[in-house]
Amino acid sequence: MTQIQLDHPRASADAPAFFGRRVVWAAFVLAAFGWGVGFYGPPVYLHAVVLRTGWSLPFVSAAVTLHFLVGAAAVANLPRMHRRLGVAATTGAGAVLLALGVVGWATAGRPWLLLAAALFSGVGWVAMGAAAVNAIVAPWFVRTRPRALATAYNGASIGGVVFSPLWVALIGLVGFTAAAAGIGLAMVAVVLVLAFRVFAWTPDRLGQAPDGDAPSAGVPAAAARRVPVLPGRLLWRDRAFLTLASGMALGLFAQIGLVAHLFSVLVPALGPGGAGAAMGLATGCAIAGRTVVGRLMPVDADRRRIACASYAVQVAGSLVGLAAGGDAVLLLAGVVLFGCGIGNATSLPPLVAQVEFTREDALRVVPLIVAIGQGTYAFAPAAFGLVRETLADPAMFALAALVQVAAIGCFLAGRR
Repeated sequence: MTQIQLDHPRASADAPAFFGRRVVWAAFVLAAFGWGVGFYGPPVYLHAVVLRTGWSLPFVSAAVTLHFLVGAAAVANLPRMHRRLGVAATTGAGAVLLALGVVGWATAGRPWLLLAAALFSGVGWVAMGAAAVNAIVAPWFVRTRPRALATAYNGASIGGVVFSPLWVALIGLVGFTAAAAGIGLAMVAVVLVLAFRVFAWTPDRLGQAPDGDAPSAGVPAAAARRVPVLPGRLLWRDRAFLTLASGMALGLFAQIGLVAHLFSVLVPALGPGGAGAAMGLATGCAIAGRTVVGRLMPVDADRRRIACASYAVQVAGSLVGLAAGGDAVLLLAGVVLFGCGIGNATSLPPLVAQVEFTREDALRVVPLIVAIGQGTYAFAPAAFGLVRETLADPAMFALAALVQVAAIGCFLAGRR
């Protein structure tokens, strides 16, 4: 009996703490590692591989694209893996695969080995990505899910802030192989502890209700809306699903494409140091924007309209960047406006799915829209680069604004 009490994650038998809060912060750490190693890492890996091997930039860039495309295919099957292996085992396995893949990026001596490493890293990181974080947090929160997901997803932004410079510093100090091995081991150790000490628990196992409410509490209004059940292929003919997936994919395409080139566009006006600070400012705005929406959004709000408002702010930022003409103040204003919507592009679509689909269908919808989005934005840096090369740097801002307007149209067209 004593051993059971020691292992049980409750504060006490009389007044158990709501374990969902611990889940949120564990998911925050998971997202920091997932994005820091699997999303923000590949651009750094690309540069390091080219320097180490002398292989062509297009080939190594293709390996980065493969990393994201394989991840898109894997994330679509994430619910099946969660059902078969459990969330804890799937998350731990993802960390191991990602670590092996990154070490492969650092040590590959032949082109096919680099492609194999991209397969490992692409499959591994999605078990720690957007769909995984949503699957981990969602059972614990219904009424306050916007706030919980905003907190958890902010780990992704912190991952970019911490890991991007950390990768560069460690590779310069100890080399790519040692850096990959060190970060990989640390990630696996932390994620395995979180997986089996935190993610293995469910509200049912602890006898707790979502949001920390009393077990007899009623279902919140947002979760009680009558929505159709969409088994099998019916989901792929549902307007709400198609417009949600299209809107998220378009928004991420514009966002990833512009961010991938933003630093080099800002350098002529701000200098390298100023451009780096501006990128950090964009990340800070992303955290602030996601946090504000998560905390202030009413339970019964029209979440599609909120997503449209977030994209509209980014459209404004893109248009300010287009009109800047190299003016540093206007460029920074555009970065702030654009940055305010960066975080919401990931966190709002799962919240839309929460109120527009049954719980069972939402478990399918979120991984699918994340997969479609990832498969789409994998080509965004190349597309925006082509626009820069063919036209000019300002045309990039125009393209981003047009694509974001199309995303707004998708979200509005899908309102029930």
